[in-house]
Amino acid sequence: MAQIGYSKKVMDHFTNPRNVGVIENPDGYGKVGNPVCGDLMEMFIKVENDIIMDIKFRTFGCGSAIATSSMVTEMAKGMHVDEAIKITRNDVADELEGLPPAKMHCSNLAADALGEAIKNYREKRGETGNR
Repeated sequence: MAQIGYSKKVMDHFTNPRNVGVIENPDGYGKVGNPVCGDLMEMFIKVENDIIMDIKFRTFGCGSAIATSSMVTEMAKGMHVDEAIKITRNDVADELEGLPPAKMHCSNLAADALGEAIKNYREKRGETGNR
């Protein structure tokens, strides 16, 4: 593992991902992909009073993509949507105790999928504004 450059935390979230699945009738849904590497992520959120009460993901991709998706769900659960939308790729990588440089795009996708889900939630509520 060390020669690949994955931290123990990345390996834990890859082998034991949190919050995998689908939320039926989500308050917000985001889907992003990277055509270069083939990673695809979906994020589902349930929101009450602008607090993310439940969050699930489905990811088709490498171990880093799965680990970053899992970590984003852990970070965002219980957060106000205004705070959760500010989660960056570096925040995700820091929480995972680092990612190899070639895998940083994975954390970007996870943060983007969350951002798209929050954007969808706001659109459903008739709110405007971007990330």
